[in-house]
Amino acid sequence: MSPALGVVIMMNNYFHDVATALLAASGVTMWIIVKRYNEVQDPTVTDYFLKVYDSMTRLARFALFWILIGGIPRTIAYKEFEWANAVGKHQVPALIVKHILAFTFVGTGAYMWIKLSRRIKEIRASRK
Repeated sequence: MSPALGVVIMMNNYFHDVATALLAASGVTMWIIVKRYNEVQDPTVTDYFLKVYDSMTRLARFALFWILIGGIPRTIAYKEFEWANAVGKHQVPALIVKHILAFTFVGTGAYMWIKLSRRIKEIRASRK
């Protein structure tokens, strides 16, 4: 593998990890905002809230897209980049913990966004 391709794979892996954290963090952030919104039932606040939700949804969708698409080259290069490095440094348990956390973050983020979308449908329906 060429050095340039190695850099591209490493950067992809880094951004893949960032996207994983971003999906979970955006879900938690919107959950907090929804909880605060439930305390204030004002039409002006509702308009603003829905705009924030739409923006955060685009961000979360981009993160999910990167997780799915960026996971392809990461999986292909996994043995050479992540596994070999972990084995060589006796860090396989750390790699396992990293993967458990990553799957937990993605699962938590996806679950929160699904729950949020249901609540947003209720809010949009109540406006009509």
